[in-house]
Amino acid sequence: MIERAEAEKFAAHWVAAWNAHHLDEIMSHYTEDVEIASPVVVQLLGTPDGRVVGKPALRAYFARGLAAFPELRFELQKVFVGTDTIVLYYVNQRGTTTAEVMEIDAGGRVTRMRATYSG
Repeated sequence: MIERAEAEKFAAHWVAAWNAHHLDEIMSHYTEDVEIASPVVVQLLGTPDGRVVGKPALRAYFARGLAAFPELRFELQKVFVGTDTIVLYYVNQRGTTTAEVMEIDAGGRVTRMRATYSG
């Protein structure tokens, strides 16, 4: 069970890492065998299923995203907590709202993530 205080701390660190564009800090939140799916993956990488698997591939994808969007910035709106999931609901620099559903392991790192966007 994830405690609310842990989820809030995770969310604050995750957002701060992204807003600083600090790739090593961003990557510290993910497991080696992480799997993500996002419509932005389709856009940036051209992969039809929108998936990235494994930490090296995720690092390359995030680096590409930071380069493509140098003004990238997130403003956290809400943190939702489940038994082994956290949902971060935030607004980006373009005003798009995003909800990222993250499965968290016992060490507090993301094993799976699904991103959804308002527009």
